[in-house]
Amino acid sequence: MAAPPPLVMIHGLWDTPQLFRRLEQELRHRRPDLELYAPPLPHRLGATPIAELAARLDALIEARFDPATRLDLLGFSMGGVIGRTWLQLLGGHRRLRRFTCLGSPQQGTLAAQLVPRALFAGIADMKIGSPLLRQLDADLLALHRVECRSLYCLTDLTVFPGWRAVLPVGPRQAVPVWTHRQLILHPQALGRLADVLLAP
Repeated sequence: MAAPPPLVMIHGLWDTPQLFRRLEQELRHRRPDLELYAPPLPHRLGATPIAELAARLDALIEARFDPATRLDLLGFSMGGVIGRTWLQLLGGHRRLRRFTCLGSPQQGTLAAQLVPRALFAGIADMKIGSPLLRQLDADLLALHRVECRSLYCLTDLTVFPGWRAVLPVGPRQAVPVWTHRQLILHPQALGRLADVLLAP
């Protein structure tokens, strides 16, 4: 069986790559040959604009992988919007096979609505109807060129309401957990996520 493409995992706000430790254990148990990469993307408590974080992600991917290497991408929470920005606005779709979003505010979240952009530009980028999200929604061609999947929690209070945590393209799957954090930590959620990530 051929090795799957390397998986790049993008953490969310107030997180570090350590967030993926349990997922990495699950994936390596199933596919020891899978290359995993979780780059650090310091958000400065949400002050760094998402476009700036996407540019940093682009530089880290370019430094890590040969340009001809096909990749899979997982974005958790804010990390999914960073990944989508890289995919659509920085040409990331040209090297992606699959893009999986987990609890990611692709349609914005009410939890960000009152956050002032002058202080927390990255959080403000996740407001419902933010300029960034409108720009991403205006041209979905790049998303259609990638296999897109969304997993979300209906009772999520971080991405609220939870059904907004989905891409405009591709299948959507509700995960039977109660909270945003359980999406990346609960054993049942990790099992479902691993099934999606390792699907042929």
